[in-house]
Amino acid sequence: MRITVFTGNQARHVALIEALTQIADEVFAVQECTTVFPGQVDDFFRRSEVMQKYFRRVLSAEQLVFGQTRFVSKEARQLAIRMGDLSRLATGVLAPALQSDVYLVFGASYIKGPLCDHLVANRAVNIHMGVSPFYRGSSTNFWAMYDRRPEYVGATIHRLTAGLDSGPIICHAFPRAESADPFIIGMRAVQAAHRAVVEHLRAGDLHDMQPVDQDRSMEIRYSRNSDFTDDVAGEYLERVPTAGEMESAMKGRKFEGAVRPFAA
Repeated sequence: MRITVFTGNQARHVALIEALTQIADEVFAVQECTTVFPGQVDDFFRRSEVMQKYFRRVLSAEQLVFGQTRFVSKEARQLAIRMGDLSRLATGVLAPALQSDVYLVFGASYIKGPLCDHLVANRAVNIHMGVSPFYRGSSTNFWAMYDRRPEYVGATIHRLTAGLDSGPIICHAFPRAESADPFIIGMRAVQAAHRAVVEHLRAGDLHDMQPVDQDRSMEIRYSRNSDFTDDVAGEYLERVPTAGEMESAMKGRKFEGAVRPFAA
């Protein structure tokens, strides 16, 4: 099996690449790169004292679950580009990676143009961190926490379409209920998404499951990156749920509206 994954350069993205090398004959990893010091360096997220404090906890949780920032596994062929450049690349540059059996997208920029057309035609699968259609847009698991709805922290594995995170759903993935810091729960959600995709690929049924169209009437919040301000992050840090509150809320989940819920 040959897999191409369009992803990022953080530890959680590298972890997915590593997991894919365990089940594939060949893996092409196209990585769009952002700073590994969010909050400290102006990039996708702004630089500020509040953002430094917030992302210190994010990075601590990510390192606990996925390890440090590191080199990509030698079993994968890697192309590193700047975040946002993916859709600008000539298809000839990506040609070796466009002859795969499976195409995955996780943490890449909005894909448009001929590359999007190719991926859609080849049933590419997107891992969206957030439980669509309830939470859509940017930083969706943060907003579920902010809204005091930790039962909606998870991921959506869906078919890629030209619309942003709007494709039909293959399955939802959720972190198991546990007494843990909410930042760690957020990373456990990422881990659950990785495991769901890898297990379905190993079983050979990722493309066999009939996807379910998203019901936009169920949307609770659509968020944009500009909504995640210093004031919002600071307010959240002042009222972060306790580990006990997280476990209680997650144990009460009923997965209503979820498609083939996978908990790991």
